Amino acid sequence: MSYGMSFALQEAVYAELSTDVVLVGLVGSAIFDAPPIGTPPALYVLLGAEIVRDRSSKTSDGAAHDFVVKVVSDGAGFAAAKGVAGAVCDVLVDARLVLSRGRMSGLGFRRARARRGKGPEGRQIDLTFRAFVENV
Repeated sequence: MSYGMSFALQEAVYAELSTDVVLVGLVGSAIFDAPPIGTPPALYVLLGAEIVRDRSSKTSDGAAHDFVVKVVSDGAGFAAAKGVAGAVCDVLVDARLVLSRGRMSGLGFRRARARRGKGPEGRQIDLTFRAFVENV
């Protein structure tokens, strides 16, 4: 197993999200791989945590990457955040991402967690996806 394909996967996920017409129509350029500095946009997408497990076999070096994509909204309700979360899923589920290193053999949705922020406004939806990659 190798963690070496992690950056290639992150790069491909970010590129896929950043170039999707529907998602860009909802959040513009507010798609980040690090938390925004200063005052955050009212609605944005953020690449989050990742857990990687070995999925190597006798013939291939592979890994399963469980990664989180966060949808964050300063709204009082979940409607806008859920719309964006749905668009993120539409982009990523079963996507055929091209990696700069290795090959992806599958990408699917695992789970979601919607929660309120600390104040009366603010919502966050954490979407977890699983990607299977092989170092070829």
